[in-house]
Amino acid sequence: MHAMPAPMHLPDDPTMKRYFLKQTLRLAAVCVGLAVSAGLAGAQTPSAWPERAVRLVVPFAPGAGTDAMGRLMAQRLGEELGVQFVVENRAGASGAIGTQHVAHQPADGYTLLLVASPFTTVAASLPSAGYDPLRQFVPVGMIATGPLVWATNQKLPANNMRELVALAKRRPGVLNYGSAGSGGVNHLVLELLKARTGTFITHIPYRGVAPATLDMLSDQVQLITGTIPALLPFIKDGRVRPLAVTSAKRSPALPDVPSMAESGLAGIDVVNYFAIMAPAGTPAGVVDKLNAAINRIVSMPDVLARFRSDAVDPAPGSPALLGAFIEADYRAWRNVGTTQKLVIE
Repeated sequence: MHAMPAPMHLPDDPTMKRYFLKQTLRLAAVCVGLAVSAGLAGAQTPSAWPERAVRLVVPFAPGAGTDAMGRLMAQRLGEELGVQFVVENRAGASGAIGTQHVAHQPADGYTLLLVASPFTTVAASLPSAGYDPLRQFVPVGMIATGPLVWATNQKLPANNMRELVALAKRRPGVLNYGSAGSGGVNHLVLELLKARTGTFITHIPYRGVAPATLDMLSDQVQLITGTIPALLPFIKDGRVRPLAVTSAKRSPALPDVPSMAESGLAGIDVVNYFAIMAPAGTPAGVVDKLNAAINRIVSMPDVLARFRSDAVDPAPGSPALLGAFIEADYRAWRNVGTTQKLVIE
């Protein structure tokens, strides 16, 4: 049993009484502030995270390249952090449906988003995207980047990008370009080319690169861009002619295919990327713990071998570095949309 404290007596002097009360209230406020700060610090501490399974939402259908990357990262993050990482596919609207879902989940580190280029391109060009990539998410870590490849069928009388641009200028609106969908990187890289060269090439959106590729092979469309792994089998068997990669430098996966700079289009450097984002407000300690795990994973020899086969390069770095990349990518595509007067509903 503890003795009861003696009752507190205030001074009789009114001035001293007011002073005493002010000091008491100030001390109480300080104590409350310290308690709140301690609570917030506890919320930022990653030592207790993760205590249960973590959802990694992939906003595309199973079997796509983004899904494959998500499953690779989920497996390795689970091994690194000692809990199960479960891939949840929420496809639709070029990734917007799954992205909207994650934006409204609790910011506790137990729901993450695997993103690729549509995360920024769709938000930049689609008024109904329904999410803000800069305000509703915090960057966790970049995984890898890789270029697309400009490709055509053997019937088109163009062997490189210079010849393609010259042909498009001679025949405005005649050439058809197939993309993986409106607002995606495949679409906006065409708009960037048109803006830079003053050409008019008709855009035809598809539900993915695969059907666009089939129509290119049958000459329903004459031009596409796609990831190198998606088009490499057709390039190797001679049915598809690569004109250039979309990046400023050549890709080791297509060493004989020129870059945009070598094609007379310096300043165009478009890459697809893979990264992990989290809902805004996710504790910094959780983000840092995830980022460290991602950086370890993308440096593993077998993961690097997998990246080489997928024609992507590892891109380790800090959350701040990813955040700067996302913002620059988003604003660049917004500028393209403004220049091209895109109205995509």
